[in-house]
Amino acid sequence: MGMTMTQKILAKKAGLASVTAGQLINARVDMVLGNDVTTPVAINEFRKAGFDRVFDTKKVSIVLDHFTPNKDMKAAHQCKISREFAWEQGVVNFFDVGDMGIEHALLPEKGLVAPGELVVGADSHTCTYGALGAFSTGFGSTDMAAVMATGECWFKVPGALKFVLKNKPAPWVSGKDIILHIIGMIGVDGALYKSMEFTGDGLQYLSMDDRFAMANMAIEAGGKNGIFEVDDKTLAYVKDRVFREFDMVTADEDAQYDAVYEIDLSALRPTVAFPHLPENTKTIDEAEGVAIDQVVIGSCTNGRLEDMKVAAEIMKGKKVAKSCRVIVIPATQQIYLDALQAGYLTAFVEAGCSVSTPTCGPCLGGHMGILAEGEKALATTNRNFVGRMGHPTSEVYLCSPAVAAASALTGKITSPEKV
Repeated sequence: MGMTMTQKILAKKAGLASVTAGQLINARVDMVLGNDVTTPVAINEFRKAGFDRVFDTKKVSIVLDHFTPNKDMKAAHQCKISREFAWEQGVVNFFDVGDMGIEHALLPEKGLVAPGELVVGADSHTCTYGALGAFSTGFGSTDMAAVMATGECWFKVPGALKFVLKNKPAPWVSGKDIILHIIGMIGVDGALYKSMEFTGDGLQYLSMDDRFAMANMAIEAGGKNGIFEVDDKTLAYVKDRVFREFDMVTADEDAQYDAVYEIDLSALRPTVAFPHLPENTKTIDEAEGVAIDQVVIGSCTNGRLEDMKVAAEIMKGKKVAKSCRVIVIPATQQIYLDALQAGYLTAFVEAGCSVSTPTCGPCLGGHMGILAEGEKALATTNRNFVGRMGHPTSEVYLCSPAVAAASALTGKITSPEKV
């Protein structure tokens, strides 16, 4: 029986000729990741279990990004624990304020993830790296502790859903719109513990930033992981970042899928997820007119350079609505610098936006943009659960950077075609 892309990676990392859905395996990992929220818990469990050294100082990444720069004393303490552990252990890939970024934008940028690799992280959006043709998935802090010590993790091999993307996307339709459409179609549990595998001629029209956004939100459909076929765009992205050998996997023709979905990208419209679930989607034509108090452009989903470019080009020479606060958060220091040199940050500031150092910040209700009671935010983030960005009565609407930028100018959800 043939294997999916995910199954091929898991089989190799487990040292097996083949694996099947539902099989329990033990596999070697290529990278284990933690942040300032999850790493301190993992460190505590690491020490409680009697471990004293990480398995490989180059295969552990610790990124301080959620509540950093520190929002309060508790956040400062969390970072201090992580920082001292990284120094003690000699963790090579430790990223702190001034040299950090939102973890799921930072690791690919630094070349720490490559096609065919197996990456696990104590953060649910670790599935982002599937954009590079890797198997990556999130898990808990206790798991992180064990993997830091042993370099191994057990898995139940997931079944798979196949998404065949066809044709060129319509204007203003990005990867964020595509994944919101898919989640709206199959639901937040539509891919529960399954691999979401993306293929089709439509891939040629999707940038790497589109793919990162889509793989990032596989978890919002309940997916174990999202993964894209490796193509010339993938190889161009890793060419000057990854200087080690890696594998490129493709699904076998007789691979088994639980379902196959064909999606005509040319028929899609910009999409917005209404509160309080990512599956509660509407097209821009149905969503227009909702008044908003705040716009957030950033996060591990849409804080990359292409996202900055799209938003800046819409806002350049214009002013944001007086009724609307707009916060822009480039996802890494390099993206911040590139956006600065390209003039994007100037466009944002002149339009009346606040531009922040890289941080997860408001996405998880951390800091840098918490909502008061009854307020509404339109964000390029990935979750809009009750109270996600602040007060339990506040609301979060999810969208692409283009829709966010256009809406910032009007103070209400607006199609980028109309500004």
